[in-house]
Amino acid sequence: MKKTTISVLLMGIIFVFQGHAQLRQLEKWRDTPMEKRKELTTQKFAEKALSKEDSRKAIKILYPLWLQDIREEYAAQWRRKAVHNDSLLMRFKYKVFGNSPADGRSLWISLHGGGNVPPPVNEHQYENQLQLYQPEEGIYLAPRAPWDDWDMWFKPGIDELYDNLIRAAVAFENVDPDKVYLLGYSAGGDGLYRLAPRMADRWAAASMMAGHPGDVSMENVRNLPFMIWAGEYDNAYDRNKLAAVYGAKLDSLQKLDTEGYVHETHIVKGKSHWMDLKDKAAVPWMAKFKRNPYPHKIVWRQQAVLHPSFYWLSVERDETRRGMEVRARIEGNTVIIDKNDYRQLTIRLNDQMIDLDKPIIVKYGDNILFNGKVPRNLKNIVESWNARKDISYVFPARLTIVNNAAVK
Repeated sequence: MKKTTISVLLMGIIFVFQGHAQLRQLEKWRDTPMEKRKELTTQKFAEKALSKEDSRKAIKILYPLWLQDIREEYAAQWRRKAVHNDSLLMRFKYKVFGNSPADGRSLWISLHGGGNVPPPVNEHQYENQLQLYQPEEGIYLAPRAPWDDWDMWFKPGIDELYDNLIRAAVAFENVDPDKVYLLGYSAGGDGLYRLAPRMADRWAAASMMAGHPGDVSMENVRNLPFMIWAGEYDNAYDRNKLAAVYGAKLDSLQKLDTEGYVHETHIVKGKSHWMDLKDKAAVPWMAKFKRNPYPHKIVWRQQAVLHPSFYWLSVERDETRRGMEVRARIEGNTVIIDKNDYRQLTIRLNDQMIDLDKPIIVKYGDNILFNGKVPRNLKNIVESWNARKDISYVFPARLTIVNNAAVK
């Protein structure tokens, strides 16, 4: 008994010593001139196991470097108030409200109306959107759609621009990435209907005003507080009727999953397409919420624009197809995959969502695919940052399910 106890203690001491050694190596790497640094993920010490505390310290060492990279990449774009991705450009204007809280500012991204109309009309709507809502606190930002078309807010390529906006706002305006809110009016509401589900893991809350949903699926907003606003007499394209239909869809989803699908539906009596700012009540409602990056249940269905990651799950981009679905949940230290349409599904893990010091069970349905400890390491930390460039989606551990039958 005594020998066993001594052995356990010695192993613990060795593990702690190795972890501290890795931090020293990381600090040495950090202090090396950038032009002489080798890629961190290729270093041998990056693959060695870290303790919970050393994992936290490693992220604390790396985050200022990452943030500086963001500042260098987006400095000119933020200064010119125009983010871009390849040949696509999106201008923006913003106002600042209130004092910056200790945990960082809020970011309100507000999408203007217009659509397939002459550019001056969309330009007027863009300027008008900047005046519509006034949060008590935050960066209230109105982008100008890159196109003058009916689907100007949700064409392929624009999702990356929203990510760029968020990253730049975090770097230059001290925005908390867990307090990013999305609103949209008319054609902006059309965009909101699409962007909320397919980018649900970016937003703290979303509110759709006077838009049209098309054929969008709402299952993905399980962890995203969502509001629907439409005027009682907003008959064009059946916007009023469809607002009620989609409100009822969310009602049904919430009845089946009572811990998810927080939502409200408002059909404003006596109003048409313009609701006389009755919808401004959405702003304080949304402000009550912060993004939960680690929900214990995820429903992820690929939308018209494909994404390789969603909350703590990721897949190979070239395997994604519209309609492919994953349903996953965490119960204690068990990860259960109820449905998975992919050949490979990666589960990213951190100490905020699961106890990495204890064995983790991974199940597909009732079948146990894995039962054991999952090590933390620097390589996972860096790769998860590179994948999302969002501090809330930095994960020191990972597992990959293959063909719903094995884990690697």
